[in-house]
Order: sequence, then structure tokens, then C-alpha cells
Amino acid sequence: MYRPLRSVVFAALASAAVPATLPTAFAADRACLPPADSEMERLRAEAEDPDLRQQVEISADDADLLRDGVSRLSGNVRIRSRGRMISADAAEYDTASERLSADGAVTYMDGNLLIRSERAGFDGVANRVDFEQAQFRLPSRPARGGAERLQIRADRTVRLQNVLYTSCPEGNEDWRLLANNIELDADSGFGTARNVRVEFFNVPILYTPWITFPITDARKTGFLFPSVGRSNRTGEDISIPYYLNLAPNYDAMFTPRIMTRRGVQLESEFRYLTRSSRGDVDLDFLPSDRVADRDRRYTRLRNTSALGQRLRLTLDGEDVSDSEYFEDLGGGVGNTSRTHLDRRLDLEYATESIFVLGRFQGYQTLDEAIADLDRPYRRLPQLLLEGRWHELPGGLNTGLDAEIVNFDRDSGVTGWRLDATPTVSRRFGHQGLYATPAVGIRHTRYDLSDTAPGADSTPTRTVPEASLDLGAIFERQLGNGYGLQTLEPRVRAAWIPFRDQDDLPIFDTILPDFDLVQLYRSNRFLGADRVADTRQVSAGVTTRVLDESSGIERLRLTLGQTRYLGDQRVTLPGEAPLSSGSAEYIGELGLRLGERWRANVGYQWDSELSATTRAEAGIQFRPDDNRVLNLAYRFRRGLVEQSDVSFSWPVAERWNLVGRYNYSWRDQTTLDRFAGLEYEACCFALRVVFRRYVSRRTGESDTAINLQIELKGLASVGDPADDFLERGILGYGDLR
Repeated sequence: MYRPLRSVVFAALASAAVPATLPTAFAADRACLPPADSEMERLRAEAEDPDLRQQVEISADDADLLRDGVSRLSGNVRIRSRGRMISADAAEYDTASERLSADGAVTYMDGNLLIRSERAGFDGVANRVDFEQAQFRLPSRPARGGAERLQIRADRTVRLQNVLYTSCPEGNEDWRLLANNIELDADSGFGTARNVRVEFFNVPILYTPWITFPITDARKTGFLFPSVGRSNRTGEDISIPYYLNLAPNYDAMFTPRIMTRRGVQLESEFRYLTRSSRGDVDLDFLPSDRVADRDRRYTRLRNTSALGQRLRLTLDGEDVSDSEYFEDLGGGVGNTSRTHLDRRLDLEYATESIFVLGRFQGYQTLDEAIADLDRPYRRLPQLLLEGRWHELPGGLNTGLDAEIVNFDRDSGVTGWRLDATPTVSRRFGHQGLYATPAVGIRHTRYDLSDTAPGADSTPTRTVPEASLDLGAIFERQLGNGYGLQTLEPRVRAAWIPFRDQDDLPIFDTILPDFDLVQLYRSNRFLGADRVADTRQVSAGVTTRVLDESSGIERLRLTLGQTRYLGDQRVTLPGEAPLSSGSAEYIGELGLRLGERWRANVGYQWDSELSATTRAEAGIQFRPDDNRVLNLAYRFRRGLVEQSDVSFSWPVAERWNLVGRYNYSWRDQTTLDRFAGLEYEACCFALRVVFRRYVSRRTGESDTAINLQIELKGLASVGDPADDFLERGILGYGDLR
């Protein structure tokens, strides 16, 4: 009597390919709903096992033949096959119509979906399963819901009528999605819903008469949830993104941005990925800005293409319609401080020993206060060659750094520069000790235009270089399981004779901050226009403590100095020469105490100035995975002196306080400050942040309010405050 029953029920079960997701975009808190039970885990395993998928199990306490062709099963009815199971108090099967009806605590279960209903019908002819007054749960999300009718059809679609969906636990519907009809198509991977309403604490926050959405990880064309914010410069600010899934390897996003003070801006982004290239194009346009009384535009193009195994082409460029674009429409200190936009085209070739770069590079200057003679040069073009050849006969190593570049600008001296430095070195080493003598010669030649009357248009410079690098690496085991400690002393002596370079132009050469990289460099300038004459000795020692089991660096301490043994006469314009005996000192400390405390300290002192040139300190306290406190101080002599405090700290159950205060002591002004409150429930999160920050290079500030509601398991509504919280609070993104 079970043969016909098996044919109809399991034909229906085989077609019940219910998608693993309902209309959902983000994972919900797994504390909201109970996880999948062990039975569902076993069903998931059965679905993946080809042998178990063919097995059929039917069981019941009683089985009776009521009349011709009609059978009744009662008491703990259970039908199981192909990773799916149906259970009920009772079931009745009609052989003639090939229909089975189940009553009383009907449960359908597979590895991803659980359905409970008081009544269900199985139509063997149509291969259809109908549940009435069904409750469903998706443990993998987790999420749950209910439907007046839930139908699983043979064409691998699921239809639901009068649906409620939420990620909140039983007895809690802080947010819910309501729809008249939802259809899920497992083959296409998409769902369609009609008359959809999203409610938050019974307040409707979104309505749409029709919507489609992906039910897998596949992308889907359609509107995304809007973002809402407000600032002094834009007024109320609403963005409504529309996503276009054009092809598997390229897509686009169009976002109308409505600003009550300025007008409607269209933001667009196009992304593509091919077998050899990837990139994106951004184009934003605001016609007739009501405040600025002009059109505003921003464009960016980024592309990287592999032209074979060793050749790569990179194009990256930005352009804005005016210098105040980011100040008015960007937001944040990072955009305000931008003075130039980079535009470059790079062609790179690399082998194990050679790297070649061809570059065309220009800039758009945003800060109009920068004088024409202080603006950067365009490189049209630049050709760079780096070569390293090791273990040649005699154990020699050779290198070549060469560059030819044309510097172009609308004012001042322009022209070509050729710079080449061949070097030869040999490394001697044994059991952690090493010595590396090296010699080289640097030749630079110019071909200049627009020089001063009587000035040489083809100056040259040739200067030899020599160095000796000595070092060692020692290590020992610390007692009581504290790990491994290293001791790494290093001494480097360098000699470069004086060459008069006052007739050479300054195209791209700067005096960088003295740091650990500069500590062991022979030339204290960056760029080929100046080569410092020097007789110097650099000495330093680094010690580290490593956790041997994890490799984590618990301590890193470096102390070093560079001492000049003779007067340095080569300078940049306006710079005083260094005298003999002057020295620069540096110390850096990185410390990690357990999992709670981390500290970084850096200090530099210049004996020529008898003053501190750089200092920075940062401390992070993380007592657990839910809270973080950061304290920081930064100092650059004549440039920067700032202090920074930021934190994310629970103040009550589910309530979290966030904030930052960034102050410039040099300018006597606050650069950025915000304070906000977060509420984290199991199925939604609420963030409100009040922010005031410097929005113009002139020091003017703007005020903004960010409100974000995250409906876990569905979407995020409002201005994404968590983006700038991650940028403003170190470690915020790692908090749970």
C-alpha cells in the first residue's frame, strides 16, 4: 500500500527545492532565533550524500484502508527522503486522485527551511505542496515569518500569500516586512513581491507596489535602500541608489542625490572585469547648484590591464569642475585637506631582476592659494629602470637605478633630466653577522628650457658614493615562556664628496621627515636634484620579543642616530647647511600587553636645532571585544600638533556610546568631533551621530547629523554612519 504513496509524496518532495533565502540582504544576529537543530543538520548531510538521497523512510503508529483507494496513516506520521522530511499527526492518501492530505502539527523540514502548519496538501499529478496558515523559519539567516498560504510547485517556485517576514525572535516584531504576494524562483535565483510594506515599531518606513530581489548571492537590478542625512552645506540629503546588473562581469550604479539647499545630483559608477582588465568609472553631475550658481562635476577613471605575464597598464585619474567641489559636496576632513588630484598612466614591465616603469603624470591643483611656482611638475613622460643582479662571479651584486623624465609646467624652468646610479656591492656573512661594502657613481644631466639669462641650460653632476653596512642578528629564549627575544644592532657608514649643485633646478626633490627608513640612507634628500655631501655614521639597535606559538610581536624597540662628521654644504633653497658634529636621534617603541593594551611611541630630536622634530604617541585599550578607547598625539615641527581621543564604549545593555575629539594645538581649533549613540538589538541596530568638522581649507566648519537604522536580515536605512565611525575610531570595525 505504500508504493503509490511513495510516488506522489516524493515526487512533490523532489520538486520542493525551496531557496535557502527569502527577501534578505544581510545576516541577522544569531542570538535572535534558535539555530538549526540536529535534525536539520542531518537532513543537510543526507541531501549531500548520493547514497542517502535514494533512501525512503515511511513510518506511522497505525495504517488503515478506509475505502477503495483511500488509506489513512495516524500517529507520528513521518516521511523522509532526499534530505527532506514531512511529519504530521495524521495523513490520508487517495490513490485515484494521487493526493495526500496531512493534518495536525504538520512539519516540513530540510537543511535550510522549516515550515509548520496545521494542514498541508500534496498533489501528485501537479507535483505541488500547499501549506495553510504556515509558519516558516530560516535558521541559516536566521529569520522567520508566516504566510496565509505557502505553495511549493513543480517548476521550482515557491508562492506565498499575505506574508510576514522578520529576523526578530518569537513574540517580537520590532521590524517586519509585509507583502500581499511573494514568488521565489529557485532556477532564476530571484524573487518578486507585490504590495510590500516595511514597518519599524509599527511605523511604515517603506512602501513599494512591486519589487524584485535576489534569493541567492546573485546580483539583481533594482533600487537599493536610500540613505538620509543632513548638513549645513547640503541641507537635507537623500540618496536613492539604483543598481544595474548588466552582465556577470560588469555592472553600474546610478544614484540620484537630492540636496534641499543645492539641487539634484546624479552620481554614477560603472564597474567592469575582464580576463585581462578591471576598473571602474565614476561620474557625478550637479546641474545649476543653487548655492554656487554653477554646474558641478566629478569624474574618475581607474583601470588595470595585464598585457601578458610581465606587462601591466594602469590608468588612474580624477577631475573636478572647481576647487571647492569636495568642500561643498564631499564631507569630512580627509576631503577638505586634498590639495591636488593625481592623473597618471603607467606601463610596468617586471622580471626577477629588472623593473621598468613608463609614466605620464599630471595634477589638478585644488588649493588656489598655492603659487604657480610652487605647483608640482607634470611628468611627460617618465621612464624609470631598476635592476638588481645577485651572486655574480666573485660574489658581487650589482644594481642600476636610472631615470629619464621631462618636467613640464606653465611657469618656471622646465626640461629633461637624466639620472643614473650604477652600484656594486658584496655581502659577507656568517652565523647572524654580516658586512656589506658598496660603491657607486651617480650621474645627472639636464636639458632645460626657460632658464634665467646666462644660466647653463645643460648642467651636469657626477658624484661617487661609498658605504659600509655592518650588522648582526642575535636571539635568545626568554624564561617562563615569555617568548623569543632578538637583538639586531646595525652600523652604516657613508661617504659622498661635495659637488656644487646651486645651478641645478628643483623639480621634485624634497627633504623628508627623518624616520627609520631615512636612518640608514646616504642621501638625506628624496629626488635626484640634490645629492647631499656627507661623511656620516648611522647606528641603531632593534630588539623584538615574539610569541613563538602565534608569531605575534609583543615588543619592538628601536634606538638610533645619524651623526655627521663634517659640514654639509649642499642644501635646498632656504635651508641652512648642517654643521659638523650635528646628529639626528630617533626612538620608536611598539608594545602589546596581552590582548588589552597596545602602545606606539615615536620620538626624533635634532641636535642642530636643539629641538624635537617629530613626536607621536598612541595608546589603545581594548578590555574586551565590545569596547575600545584610543588616545593619540602627533607632532611635526612647524607643521602639525594634534591630539586625538576616540572611543566606542557600552554604557548599558545594548546601548553603546561612540565619540571622537581631534584638536589642532597649532591652529587652536577643533578639526573633527562627533558624539553618537548606538542601540544594538538582536534584529535591528540604531545609530545617531552628531558631527562637526572642518569642511574648508580656510578653517570653516560644518555640522552634520547621521541617522542609520539597520534592519538585520533586510537592509540598512539612513546615512551609513558606520563608514566614518570605522575611519574615525581605530578598531571600531573589529568590535562585535
